[in-house]
Amino acid sequence: MPKEAKQKAKLLYIWEALLKYTDENNALSSAQLIDYLAERDISVERKTIFSDIATLKDFGADICLSKSKDHKGYYVASRDFELPELKIITEAILSSRYITAKKSKELISKLETLVGPSERKQLEREVFVSGRVKSENESIYYNVDILHNAMLSNRQITFYYLDWTIDKELVPRHGGKLYRVSPWALTVDDENYYLIAYDAAYSQIRHYRVDKMKDIKEVGRSKRLGKEEFDRFDVGLYTTQNFGMFRGEKDVVTITMPEDKIGIFFDRFGKDIDVRRIDNNRVSARVNVYVSNLFFGWLAGLGKDFMITMPKDIKAQYIDHLRSITSTYSEKE
Repeated sequence: MPKEAKQKAKLLYIWEALLKYTDENNALSSAQLIDYLAERDISVERKTIFSDIATLKDFGADICLSKSKDHKGYYVASRDFELPELKIITEAILSSRYITAKKSKELISKLETLVGPSERKQLEREVFVSGRVKSENESIYYNVDILHNAMLSNRQITFYYLDWTIDKELVPRHGGKLYRVSPWALTVDDENYYLIAYDAAYSQIRHYRVDKMKDIKEVGRSKRLGKEEFDRFDVGLYTTQNFGMFRGEKDVVTITMPEDKIGIFFDRFGKDIDVRRIDNNRVSARVNVYVSNLFFGWLAGLGKDFMITMPKDIKAQYIDHLRSITSTYSEKE
């Protein structure tokens, strides 16, 4: 790089050093900044550093001068992100099943550059990545990009939908059937990324795991279908009423429970559900759900104090579901 060009880059290198190596507990002196620049073949005097720091501060950089005996010099006092905010983002990355272990580490490494050296260690959480169930499909990031582009260009898509085999391999479902849908939205539920799309073959809004979609392609000039259906569709409500995004028949179900347990239903379905007092100890809640085995499993996991009372046919299905499980164990014994 020519000498003149290096001098023009001087401010950028000073800012780079301050961002990377300083915070309230770590500072860089003028001499250290001069050495940092010298390593990049940029020669400056002490008074030039003072002037450059002033220029950066005029630009809006929050740079302070520390006179502490332990760390004299300049440091970055505030950044775009606070540590608690980055911790939340880091935890979201780590807990997301659809982000692979490799990509999780890469993203967290990038987040670490947004804080100073003292706080950087608090974001180093790679040890927790390996112990979590993560997607193995690195192409999910490209899938998301393709889906966004298809929605922006108002185009239908085709893809192969994958299933796991006993040999731990993902293979196309239904013997390699080519799916064709109109993509309308992307959502996260149960730690997985889903595409919400209109399937014209069934005249229905359906969902698909993005990490199980392969060879996604836009269909020529074919515009998306199902706009009216999607305009009436509530993505948030849909994910709330579907358990594990496993769809069944939608119905209004009344469930009774101890009054002190109603918070479980508020957390799952929101505070707008119909709740009524039965007596001093019990209440009933009416909720809209897609009735499926996953819903029954969720309810069973809450214990014997939670009972379906209406509709009678759903109550009977739930009882049959529980009996079928216990009978399986009885038959084996």
